[in-house]
Amino acid sequence: MRLRFHCQNRIGILRDIVAHFADYGLNVAHGEVGGEHGNAIYLHVPNLLNAQLATLRPELEQVPGVFGVRRVSLMPSERRHLELDALLSSLSDPVMSIDMEGHLVAANRAAGQLLGVRVDEVPGLSLDRYLPDLDLPALIRRNNARVNGLRIRLHEATYLADIAPLHRENLEDVASLAGAVVTLHRADRIGERIYQVQRQELRGFESLFQSSPRLEALIREARRMAPLDAPLLIQGETGTGKELLARACHLASARGQAPFMALNCAGLPESMAETELFGYAPGAFEGARPEGKLGLLELTAGGTIFLDEVGETSPRMQVKLLRFLQDGGFRRVGSDEETYLDVRVICATQQDLPSLCSAGRFRQDLYHRLNVLTLTVPPLRDCLDGIEALAGHFVDRAARQIGCPLPTLSPAAVARLCAYHWPGNVRQLENVLFQAVSLCEGGTIEPGQLRLPDVGQAPGLSGIDLDGSLADILGEVERRVLATLYPQNPSSRQLAKRLGVSHTTIANKLKRHGIGGGEEA
Repeated sequence: MRLRFHCQNRIGILRDIVAHFADYGLNVAHGEVGGEHGNAIYLHVPNLLNAQLATLRPELEQVPGVFGVRRVSLMPSERRHLELDALLSSLSDPVMSIDMEGHLVAANRAAGQLLGVRVDEVPGLSLDRYLPDLDLPALIRRNNARVNGLRIRLHEATYLADIAPLHRENLEDVASLAGAVVTLHRADRIGERIYQVQRQELRGFESLFQSSPRLEALIREARRMAPLDAPLLIQGETGTGKELLARACHLASARGQAPFMALNCAGLPESMAETELFGYAPGAFEGARPEGKLGLLELTAGGTIFLDEVGETSPRMQVKLLRFLQDGGFRRVGSDEETYLDVRVICATQQDLPSLCSAGRFRQDLYHRLNVLTLTVPPLRDCLDGIEALAGHFVDRAARQIGCPLPTLSPAAVARLCAYHWPGNVRQLENVLFQAVSLCEGGTIEPGQLRLPDVGQAPGLSGIDLDGSLADILGEVERRVLATLYPQNPSSRQLAKRLGVSHTTIANKLKRHGIGGGEEA
């Protein structure tokens, strides 16, 4: 059990506190002093039971200078270690620390995979084993400053190494060097990195392309909702940019400088989703880290958590999420310690949550908690009036990335873009145009360079023959609409009122199409 003592900073207070545990035959395994002015003492007492704490608490609070005693889930050093471990694990680049003898001290998971060892096997390994032609300690002593972009060969691949020296005290004293932190970047992915940085430079509302009146209206709504601290539910099909909208709302809020973390709930096993979001306590289950794990919620304290595909969450996760939305509290897996955090929740889904509630697959009380503020992102097929401008934007971006002259879209290519049903929405449009720019040999993109797969049917056009004239096609669509609606509105007057036209017009159309027994106007 870990305890935090809020206390006075006086000589001998730690001895007086520990003496009470010794009287009960309890060993104090570890102690730390914390607080801004040293006014907190943390003790790890492994064998202390809840019943013993209940007996000991009054005695401990009688120690002169002790103002309060409470349980905590982590010691300060454990929390720092977890935060550092989470940070390093989140980095896709190999990162390793070396000492001045050329031995590895620590490394992240990516570095362990590159070296072919587990992370816990890294300490003590000699760097000469992997880089026999490079004396890094000598290089560090010689430069005594950060080195960026040093080209090295490792496992038949070329990397650019950034080397940051570590000093004990005086930054200018070579004798104070303790080692260095080395970060490796694959040389063949530098261009890809630059592009990703360019894509992420503008992540606010100004980065969202508003070529259609419907998109303009959506952004106006989002700007009004962004500063509010209530939960936000974003609905829309796949590829419509729900996470980009969530990031823009975060950046436009008072939390904009705080962390933004995202978790895709789709396809995650229940146990993994729970530990990713809420974390777990030390030794929570077999195979767990002995120091435990911080969840995304704790790493997002003060910021915004984005839960994508929230409709995919398990019943157990829904209960814990509901509890957090109600009072900001949760328990890490395997812990009975309550943690309270200030985190805004933004969720996204492409599913019909009310239907899931009716089917018993999603909690109705959770839906109402999430559905305080709602934004619905329209599919691309409903914003075709702005597709030409959006396509031009993506063509320009692709040309910049590839490094080729800017091509134009031919009228026929624009017409094909407008006629397609875009099941993958904006993401699919961007990918299609990137490929088209890469295939374009002249200065104009033609329809043949637009690789549009026939996936699904355009909504509302299933089974309609599109080979005839526009009048023939529209006549068939009209016939289907009238035939579908007439049984619910079985007279020309009722159907005319439903469709907002005169009953004479509807009666003539019903007669023309042979619907409803040829009603007279």
